[in-house]
Amino acid sequence: MGIQAEADRTLSREEVVELADAVAAYDGIATGIGSSRYGAQLVVRADSREEAIEKATARFTSAVEQARLPDGPIVRTEAISEEEDEDIDVGRPE
Repeated sequence: MGIQAEADRTLSREEVVELADAVAAYDGIATGIGSSRYGAQLVVRADSREEAIEKATARFTSAVEQARLPDGPIVRTEAISEEEDEDIDVGRPE
């Protein structure tokens, strides 16, 4: 599950590292160093995309608060099922 929010300023390396520490509890990674957009990829277990988005949003919001990042609107969400993830073969030529 990928989720991204928009801040009102550019985030520092230290701020994104704080977010990375906060999302690590959810098997997540953080992005956004030097950008006004910050985000995370989280692993969630859910029965539907809607449930996955709901769970990831709650976890992301909690991590953002824990990292004390600026509150910004969520501008992107992307849910990929385990089956879809297994179908992606990054190293395979077309």
